[in-house]
Amino acid sequence: MIKKLYLPLVALLVLAFSSCGKMGELSPEYFTTNPEVLEAVGGKVPVTITGKFPEKYFKKNATVEVTPVLRWDGGEAKGQPASFQGEKVQGNDQTISYKAGGTYTMKASFDYVPEMAKSELYLDFKIRKGSKTYTIPSVKIADGVIATSELPTVGSANAAYGPDAFQRIIKQAQEAQIMFLIQQANLRSSELKSENLNEFHKKVVTVAGDTKNYKLNNIEISAYASPDGGVELNSGLAEQRQSNTEKYMNKQLKKGKIDTEVDTKYTAQDWDGFQKLVSRSDIQDKDLILRVLSMYQDPEQREAEIKNISSVYKTLADEILPQLRRARLTANYDVIGRSDEEINAAFDSDASVLSVEELLYAATLTNDNARKAAIYNKTIELYPNDYRAYNNLGMMAYPTDKATALKYFKEAASKNPDAPEVNTNLGLMELVDGNVANAETYLAKSTGANSANEALGNLYIKQGQYDRAVNAFGDTKSNSAALAQILAKDYNKAKSTLSAVENPDAYTDYLMAIVGARTNNASLVKSSMANVAKKDAALAAKAATDREFAKYANEIK
Repeated sequence: MIKKLYLPLVALLVLAFSSCGKMGELSPEYFTTNPEVLEAVGGKVPVTITGKFPEKYFKKNATVEVTPVLRWDGGEAKGQPASFQGEKVQGNDQTISYKAGGTYTMKASFDYVPEMAKSELYLDFKIRKGSKTYTIPSVKIADGVIATSELPTVGSANAAYGPDAFQRIIKQAQEAQIMFLIQQANLRSSELKSENLNEFHKKVVTVAGDTKNYKLNNIEISAYASPDGGVELNSGLAEQRQSNTEKYMNKQLKKGKIDTEVDTKYTAQDWDGFQKLVSRSDIQDKDLILRVLSMYQDPEQREAEIKNISSVYKTLADEILPQLRRARLTANYDVIGRSDEEINAAFDSDASVLSVEELLYAATLTNDNARKAAIYNKTIELYPNDYRAYNNLGMMAYPTDKATALKYFKEAASKNPDAPEVNTNLGLMELVDGNVANAETYLAKSTGANSANEALGNLYIKQGQYDRAVNAFGDTKSNSAALAQILAKDYNKAKSTLSAVENPDAYTDYLMAIVGARTNNASLVKSSMANVAKKDAALAAKAATDREFAKYANEIK
């Protein structure tokens, strides 16, 4: 009888102890992370954790708080905790069955700091049963953080250049008009003695006689008749005005021994000129007149409809139509500026004779940085309010001396805060300092700068928008462009880009080593890291803790 009662009593005691006992340690095999190795993206370290509570583990009256914690030597960062509850707990958290267990997914994101390169991701567990709270051992679920996106390649980006507007040959034109009386084509002496025609002839003589500084291309004659009167009458009238003006011009050129082409044409009814003059006038019913012009294309119908507007026709006849009875003379010529040799000689002898555009252009004629700097400093001395010389001195300093570069960029901004080149470069400086939001503000005003797309590519890398970064860089051959391609997993393109970088540095080789690691090319890892060690010992040492090279310890020694 006593023996028969013993076994059921033991079973009841076991059940009682198991229901009120503590929940034990969990095995790492119950957890996975995506990505498997954590990676910094846009200044964050995001991770999706999938966990499992095994069968007959989760007590029915328990609540479990799970907190992801990224730990490194000397610090840690905690993610957002998630809570789970047993079947007998009244609450809004995910319920986990005691008998069947349960699977859950939680997301975490940590602000990246460099120390995370050598870190471990843990889950901390805090359990509450009734009035009692306790913890179980933390579970390590991932090792380290890949921080390739945080490589400081923006430091070797191309700062924007403030371009000169120098043109050696500038096309110019001198114009004059000869006016005619209604239905007449003769050249009146009063018109031939007009000031505007005298100025025209003086300019033609000057241009033709100074072949060093000018080139006379041709003279155009365009003769017109006003739209009043029939098409046949006006055609003959405009053609005669053209002919008479051409004869006069050829006589003047022969007299001055000037050899150039004279090109002529005539317009029988100058409706375009009529419309422009009416649009600029303040005559009564001008909107009605313009509406007639838009409604009718036939010249005779246009003329008839306008004459029907009797209230304004006299004003048109007195003020508008006389201005259309004319011949327009245009002398087309080139202004020829100093040659490269003359500009360089002028800078060396007396830079004050050079315009700001010539000075800025002079800086493009040399590869000697000392001479470039001298030219820009002279430009600042002579033209202190032009932002470009300050900007370009900053551009020169940017690769090696960020503090000096920033000083010049701020000087440039004080002269022209809206210049796209200045905003591009200030945006780059903010990216160097890790201030992504400030960089975005500056780069929003970078449109038009010669390296705006490259700067935007660097911004998109910092924001974790890798495909946009690749598109922004286009065919740029730089470390940053290759970094974007690596992050977008286009390793062949990245390798090609790195091979074409004009001035490769230690980061160029480091990125090539990453391409090797990601494509399982051990020899590329080894040769590239050997180059890194020759150029930058500190960067080579960094590879020892870089998770990119976890499988290549022998190749990076």
